[in-house]
Amino acid sequence: MEYTRLTSGAGLRDFLEIPYDQLEEMNLEAKRQRVERVDVGTVREERIKYLTDERRLKAVTVCFTDLEGRLHMLDYDKKFLLKSADNLTFDGSSIRGFSQQHESDLRLAIDWPAFYWLPADVFGPGKVLTFAEVLSRDGTPYPADLRTRLKLYAAELFKKDGTVCHAANEIEGFLFAGRDAERRYHETGRFDLPSTGGYYHSLPGDTLRRFIDGAAEVQRAMGFANEKDHPEVAPSQFEMNYGYTEVLVAADQIQLYKLLCRQVAQNMDLTACFLPKPVTGVNGNGMHTNLSLSKKDKNQFYDPKGEDGLSASGWDFIDRILASATDICLVLNASVNSYRRLDPHFEAPNQIKASAINRGAMVRIPLGNERSARIEVRSVAPDANPYMAIYSILRTGLEGPVSDASEETKRSRTRFLPGNIHDALRIFKASKFAAGLLDEEVRDRYADLKQASAERCPKELGTLVKPAEVQFHHEVTNQFLWNLF
Repeated sequence: MEYTRLTSGAGLRDFLEIPYDQLEEMNLEAKRQRVERVDVGTVREERIKYLTDERRLKAVTVCFTDLEGRLHMLDYDKKFLLKSADNLTFDGSSIRGFSQQHESDLRLAIDWPAFYWLPADVFGPGKVLTFAEVLSRDGTPYPADLRTRLKLYAAELFKKDGTVCHAANEIEGFLFAGRDAERRYHETGRFDLPSTGGYYHSLPGDTLRRFIDGAAEVQRAMGFANEKDHPEVAPSQFEMNYGYTEVLVAADQIQLYKLLCRQVAQNMDLTACFLPKPVTGVNGNGMHTNLSLSKKDKNQFYDPKGEDGLSASGWDFIDRILASATDICLVLNASVNSYRRLDPHFEAPNQIKASAINRGAMVRIPLGNERSARIEVRSVAPDANPYMAIYSILRTGLEGPVSDASEETKRSRTRFLPGNIHDALRIFKASKFAAGLLDEEVRDRYADLKQASAERCPKELGTLVKPAEVQFHHEVTNQFLWNLF
């Protein structure tokens, strides 16, 4: 007993714990280095020196994202990482949508600028986090790693003519009572709402408000540059907004946003859920994606004399997205459940059109000025692979086909996005544009994963959320249940 008490005492451990205000300063400085494109070699040297000198650090959490958008994390002992950073390997055959068994070994290359200091009370003391690029055995970028593809595409645009791509995401989620509410849905058949308040309304001590406050503190400490947060339209629904930034940083922040929300909720014996439509009869969860392009700090989408204050290049960007809306619908709405959200009764953006005021339009033109003019793609669901979604929107808007000028334009007539995943799959698998966008092998791998999920669920969903669409949703980590199928 005495031996146990002595060896388990907290005083024997001295792991890194950084105050929240200091965390915010450190993470904002790291973000500044990324946005300003500080030399990667210089940043790498800084990070390695920091890891070497900071004796209170025990581990580095290295993150990558699979083809469907699921975040994976490996904790490397700090001393091992410093010795082996140029030879980190993992078994890709165990990752859905990655390697086949005969080509299982993949590599991880640490993206040193994408480095985050973490709140110790949420992520554990003595840890930092970094993102990584997935490489093939020969060291080339792995085709199914959409993060690397987005990174290279953004770098290519900048190198070509100085174009900088910015994004900001408005990510909605639900808060449910109890831990692991999604994993237990096949047992309970229901989600319990801890808060039944309304839009913008909750008392300071309300469960939803305490969750939002806690998550916003973590978000702020991690350098997100918070703007506002509030309860959303549906009961127990939330949204926490933060500043726009360069597209790769923005996509990384989506993954971290969902991660920190889930962890803060779990610490409160709750569940943060990003299913697009976990509860029928109320509004669903969206991930409105705001995009703009700039050259030499000049917003390319702004024209005070243009229609709705948008430039000709901004409208061209929109027209290309509308022309290929059905081709990329499966990318932006990646699950069986996401097609429940595209319901016109709940402000669903299922119309293939652009509008400054119609919230049923797939693309909205928010009121803006020279600094804030942008387009907002409203049809993106929060369970989309953020790297694939942003990459697809960007490349479609810049390189996609345009409508035949002799036809009625796709801006003026109303068409609708597919109403179920089966229609979206059929269009996606036949799309030459999607094959060119992702390359044919990656398109087919992604389609196979989505087809497998669709076949596990009833084709006619009806009005009630079915256990299968939750159980086999790609973001619900339940390896045991998947293996039973």
